Amino acid sequence: MSRQMTAEEVEQHYLESMGLDLGRFYHRLWSECVYLHWKWSDYASLFGSKPERIDLLNSAAPAFFKLTQDMMWENILLHICRLMDPPRTAGKDNLTLQSLPRMVAGDSRPEVEELLAVAKRKCEFAIDWRNRHIAHRDLRLVLEKSAVALAGASRRNVIDALEAIASVLNAVEFRYTAATVYYDLSYSRRGDATSLLHVLREGIEAETARIERKRSGQALPADYIGRPDI
Repeated sequence: MSRQMTAEEVEQHYLESMGLDLGRFYHRLWSECVYLHWKWSDYASLFGSKPERIDLLNSAAPAFFKLTQDMMWENILLHICRLMDPPRTAGKDNLTLQSLPRMVAGDSRPEVEELLAVAKRKCEFAIDWRNRHIAHRDLRLVLEKSAVALAGASRRNVIDALEAIASVLNAVEFRYTAATVYYDLSYSRRGDATSLLHVLREGIEAETARIERKRSGQALPADYIGRPDI
């Protein structure tokens, strides 16, 4: 795909390349993977990039951004788990990478299965977090010091998991389209988390300047107007 496509054009591209069943299924997996990388990019921009950004968030609203950090982290782990779920749970079919081996052409299955096995290992930490901390609270983990600790979960673990998931999808992508997708969204985008950081910094700088003008006796009339309701 050499140019920016609409969502409809992307889906049609996969339908034509992969056929109806695989094309529809793969397009939705592709969309989920793009969305997961989008969320991870914003999380990393806010909480995993520069200490100065953490200081900025803490200067603006520390309690809110701590809550935001925890919610985004758990949401990303849950998203990873959904992509790696079994093909069926509770008698219902799932949108999951584990369904791909039975859907792709026979000559592609060994490679897809091998990459899928790697992805499953890379995502085990997220599944442990979901099962014993996010979706459920393991009582022994909460109450007993002797309980098995949660699997280690770091930004590096998430990056490895995302790369492994992308590798599975790109194996299918290349087999049917002779191309691969670059999922990394670490560059700045209009309206992304970096945009928020700019607004916060400008707001804090304006508030600091207002306080300094009042302290030095050079306040403007507007400096005495309280914050308007939002």
